Amino acid sequence: MYTLNPAAERRLLWLLALTQFTIIMDFMVMMPLGPQLIAALHITPTAFATAVSTYSWCSGLSGLLAATYIDRFDRKRLMLTVYLLFALSNAACALASNYPMLLAARAFAGITGGVLGSVVMAIVADLIPVHRRGAATGTLMTAFALAAVAGVPAGVLIGARFGWGAPFMLLVVLSGAIWLGVQRVVPSLREHLAVAPPPLREVLPALWRLLTNRHYFEAFAFTFVMMVSHMMVIPFISPVLVANYGFAPDHLGWMYMAGGAGSFLTSRAVGRLADRWGKHRTFRLFSVLSMLPVLFITHLPTLPFLAVVAFFPFFMVLVSSRMIPMQALFSAVPAPAQRGAFLSANSAVQSFGTGCGAWLGGLMLGADAQQHITGYGMVGWAAVALVAVCVPWIARIQASGAEPVGASLPAAPAATPAKA
Repeated sequence: MYTLNPAAERRLLWLLALTQFTIIMDFMVMMPLGPQLIAALHITPTAFATAVSTYSWCSGLSGLLAATYIDRFDRKRLMLTVYLLFALSNAACALASNYPMLLAARAFAGITGGVLGSVVMAIVADLIPVHRRGAATGTLMTAFALAAVAGVPAGVLIGARFGWGAPFMLLVVLSGAIWLGVQRVVPSLREHLAVAPPPLREVLPALWRLLTNRHYFEAFAFTFVMMVSHMMVIPFISPVLVANYGFAPDHLGWMYMAGGAGSFLTSRAVGRLADRWGKHRTFRLFSVLSMLPVLFITHLPTLPFLAVVAFFPFFMVLVSSRMIPMQALFSAVPAPAQRGAFLSANSAVQSFGTGCGAWLGGLMLGADAQQHITGYGMVGWAAVALVAVCVPWIARIQASGAEPVGASLPAAPAATPAKA
């Protein structure tokens, strides 16, 4: 196990949180830009949902394929390479001039973002002891809050002033600055290369064994269901508020800023609570509490915009807080030798669930004669039903060592020297 002094560990975690910030902002900024994209590209809410899903599906596929090679490279070198490609993908999004070009650019962004997210979680699992991983995950989850409190509002304002492509160009600039920080702060991580990786002809069968292992498969299925529930609701908040309630698109940044501030102030405390009180119980608590704001936002009565801004922190805090103990628990599910592959596969499953959730939510929506979006209330009930299934199910997800894991990734003999 690598060791860092407390100051170096804090610097590393906050740098990784900023990396996650750019990944999350890249995905999240599409949601408040939905009304502008629908108008500028003359597309329907379902087509917009497809653009959101394309990113997620490609992210999932690339993350799944990353499980075949992520443990073959120095974590730092791989992160720097993929982050550079991620910045280029956002430049392509900013320059897209029509819907097909946007879909292609979002697919490229998803491919790079999926691998990058897997590498970040593998670095955390390599460097942070399991008894502090809940707090570390809470620090990483502040990226979600930062994206909401700073990234998304900035993207909305810049998009309203300079066009919807401008927020993606902002991400190019931010990614370049963080890339330089990664070069300086992240150590070379090669301990997992002490044993030579298996030949490629064994990788795909090993990946299949990883995915179908009973201990791991249940964790993957749980992740998928939670992300479907999560993303059935969130991408459509902005389009519904604009189409059904008449809120101005450039005002939505205040709502996301308020929600992000609430999450930012609470995410680390939730991580510490998960370490002290237990990941399972903390997940159950916030999952049950989150049902009320989900149903409220999907059955929203006519309210002043300031009332919606005041409510949104409760929604953001409770919905995001259920993900912190889940992520911390899942980082301890795999055996150490399979950690990178498992986290890559689980990140891929998250992305598949995200894409399917947005797609299913879009399919459940329609439009009336006044071009109001219909069906959002049913989306809310479906999302809550899926969370209700997960509340008792979490008890079956256990850390590594709680039960034997039968299938493992192939490994070369210990005497074989590792490849550089």
